[in-house]
Amino acid sequence: MQDPLLAKTNIDTYLGFDFGTKKIGAAVGQTTTVSASPLQTIRSINQIPNWEIIGKLIQEWRPAGLVVGISKQADGSDNPVTPRMLKFCRQLEGRYQLPVFQQDETLSTYEAKQLLFDEVSVSASKLWEVQDQLAAQLILQTWLNDRTRKDY
Repeated sequence: MQDPLLAKTNIDTYLGFDFGTKKIGAAVGQTTTVSASPLQTIRSINQIPNWEIIGKLIQEWRPAGLVVGISKQADGSDNPVTPRMLKFCRQLEGRYQLPVFQQDETLSTYEAKQLLFDEVSVSASKLWEVQDQLAAQLILQTWLNDRTRKDY
């Protein structure tokens, strides 16, 4: 007999998020292919996550879990936005009853900007639109890579 929760989820699919107070990048990835792809940038409403759009992504992709980038200072202490990132994790878990995995996101947005600006020559206005979803992809890809290494 199949677990009813598993019947409602895609067991190898995960959604990744790059949390920011103004916008949240979203990405999707699979453990089978160990690859992640950017999905979209979700604008927050008065610094509150747009739960309607996040809910639609979860309904569409039916992920087995969620991965959220958490940033810290170089010495490992919290930075000013870390408590809000952790609150976002708790809210995701409470709203959607899915496991939420935290992934160090140090420099992911910076790396995304460098990739887009230097290597792809994206304009500054387009960069603002897509950098967060690429950062979410990098966060999720790192998590998938780490998970694969731990499985072997």
